[in-house]
Amino acid sequence: MFRCVCKRIFFWGIGGFISISGYAQTTITGGLAHLGASKPLLAQINPETVSDSWQAGAITISQSQDTPSADGSLLRDMGGLRPWLARYGMTLSIQDINELWGNATGGIASPNGDGKGSGTGPSYIGITLSAMMVDMEKMIGLKGGTFNISALQIRGRGITQDHLADFNPISGFEADRSTRLFELWYQQSFLRGALDVKIGQQDLDTEFLMSDYASLYLNANFGWPMGPSVNLYAGGPSWPLAAPAIRLSYRSGEKYTIMFAAADDNPSANRDSSVFGVTGNLADPTSQTARDSSGTLFNMGTGALLITEIQYAFNPQFGNSGHTASHPGLPGIYKVGGYYDTAQFPDYRYNTQGQFLGATGGTPRRVRGNWLIYGIIDQLIWRPSPAVPRALGLFIRATGNSDDRNIISFALDTGLNLTAPFSGRMNDTLGLGWGIGRATSGVRAYDRAHGALVQGNENHFELTYRAQITPWMVVQPDFQYILNPSGGIGDPSCPTRRIGNEAIFGFHTNVNF
Repeated sequence: MFRCVCKRIFFWGIGGFISISGYAQTTITGGLAHLGASKPLLAQINPETVSDSWQAGAITISQSQDTPSADGSLLRDMGGLRPWLARYGMTLSIQDINELWGNATGGIASPNGDGKGSGTGPSYIGITLSAMMVDMEKMIGLKGGTFNISALQIRGRGITQDHLADFNPISGFEADRSTRLFELWYQQSFLRGALDVKIGQQDLDTEFLMSDYASLYLNANFGWPMGPSVNLYAGGPSWPLAAPAIRLSYRSGEKYTIMFAAADDNPSANRDSSVFGVTGNLADPTSQTARDSSGTLFNMGTGALLITEIQYAFNPQFGNSGHTASHPGLPGIYKVGGYYDTAQFPDYRYNTQGQFLGATGGTPRRVRGNWLIYGIIDQLIWRPSPAVPRALGLFIRATGNSDDRNIISFALDTGLNLTAPFSGRMNDTLGLGWGIGRATSGVRAYDRAHGALVQGNENHFELTYRAQITPWMVVQPDFQYILNPSGGIGDPSCPTRRIGNEAIFGFHTNVNF
């Protein structure tokens, strides 16, 4: 989130192929900040500024209490509008993201054509995000209260859907075209800020299951990871599909944070499995906005997603030079967590008559419940001195879950981020990341019984460079290589031949208005 995006489900038939795009986080200059705490954490991805959820929330609230700086915005104070809003505790944020992608090798022909085209066509995707955050103490005197509302305008069409057929999108911004409400929530803090409760329409990927360092990268797998994005209905409550939820966070001192959330597990309300057929918008069967194009469905009818996470801050530092000097160690954040989904999911092994699904077909039986566990490390591993911006950070994230009712059983992402890689470019970041996702034994058994190519591992590599051109604009050239797309499924135009490896070039811009 942005690493995402609207989750996409689409069906190629033979091989039982699913691809659901997930959330992918993204970055922009300006230090650790939330866009109204309503989208993936927007961070200056400096290995020295790894934040835990409490730090991010504290920074968000503190920003709403001060007159916003115009230096990081193209429209500056908007003719006096921003200072006027700030007097009443309101902060207006607007960002515009645009991406252009092209695939040089491999891939598939567009499913919208006659099946004879190449898989190398270019693709454009654009997002405009706006958010209004209200400090309730300034507005009505309610201390510790924050109200947030945000909306999205999504345009273009993702390259993954048309030309790549990967497990997760090549860009976390790929989404179905729509203009929609995103989040609508109220947050209240207690115990001098140690405890806070957030309730309302919200996504969970800004706080759970996220790596700050991984948010540098554009591939959706580095944001809301492959496990929940592919296994949950519509990828779960992650960008841009928020859901009704309640989230609790308790910070014990500077080092420990405990979080829990209960949310509707399916913001799109679509329970159809793409392995066994898709219903909905006949003009665009991949659409996840067919039932809720406005973002106001507020679905509560499928199941509950219960997620918890424990964070430990190692050598915590808050970007204050004085504080940093008193903590000379290398900072890091260590997280463990997991979720349980109470909904029913299709079983890849058996149909409703108890027969092997891949061999005999029929309707898959449904089994109740789904779970995933995960661990995350964000660790600074080198810097010349605390006073120098150049630093090297490492991230590792692993997820694991059951085999019989999921597409992905195991996923791992890791990478290295180098801040200030060149002299005179103190706000730039160079990143090299790699990840892998493995198809479950249930999917592989279905493929064998169905006589299709058996899916295995998909590997994704990404080399990216985020450059701050002005205080309000970031550009990011990007190269990705996908090895064994979707674990090696068959090409729709020739099911006995696997989709070729993909070399994708992209260019991302982010403008803060």
